[in-house]
Amino acid sequence: MSSTRKLLAIGAAIALALAFGGVVAIPVTNQPTFCANCHTIRPSYDSWVTSSHKDVTCVDCHVRPGLRGFLEDKVYAGIKDVLITFFGTPTEPYNLVAHVDSSVCLGCHRAVLRISEIAVRDLPPPVQSVGLIMSHRRHMEAFAKRGKGEGCTTCHGRVVHGQPIKGYPIVIPRGHVALDEQPHEPNLPTGSKLWEATMADCLRCHDGQTTYEGNVLSKRCETCHLPEKIGDFLF
Repeated sequence: MSSTRKLLAIGAAIALALAFGGVVAIPVTNQPTFCANCHTIRPSYDSWVTSSHKDVTCVDCHVRPGLRGFLEDKVYAGIKDVLITFFGTPTEPYNLVAHVDSSVCLGCHRAVLRISEIAVRDLPPPVQSVGLIMSHRRHMEAFAKRGKGEGCTTCHGRVVHGQPIKGYPIVIPRGHVALDEQPHEPNLPTGSKLWEATMADCLRCHDGQTTYEGNVLSKRCETCHLPEKIGDFLF
């Protein structure tokens, strides 16, 4: 056999092995239970199985659709995580940071962009009484113009991997710290990434100082809540 034929045969064998490995490996690594094998991911898995998204797999949210998403979010990130797990120093669970692209969220929740207000009847019971009103489309447009990588998870980052607080049935953006009669301190190391995410609220933008398109973002209650629903307190 000539050297050219030998190289072609070796190349074909490698390609076949990679293809076969991919057929076997991809379905296995797509399972949330596989992700949970890593001790740093286990807490995220445990919160996921009790969340409102427990029927949505890890890759459904963390891997963008298309070839680029697969190569960057699945192959590259996956191999990197494996190498860090076995040969490096894994990040502590409470300091893990993962970006979920808004396009992935909108793949299921695009209908929210067609309405300017959330009907009170559709709100979780704990916040129905405060008459929340906010336009998701306007916020998404503002995030895109600011160009700082903000999106759905800017406000809803703990929906899947957070813990409900103060009797809320689901994980929702926390109440306003300055007005909240029931202070909440998460059971996480102070200053950690998850601690900061849990403590964040709408006032990080609506602080009476931040500007957008030349206008100061108001922190008045009526900006986000129906006046007749507010009463003397929020949450």
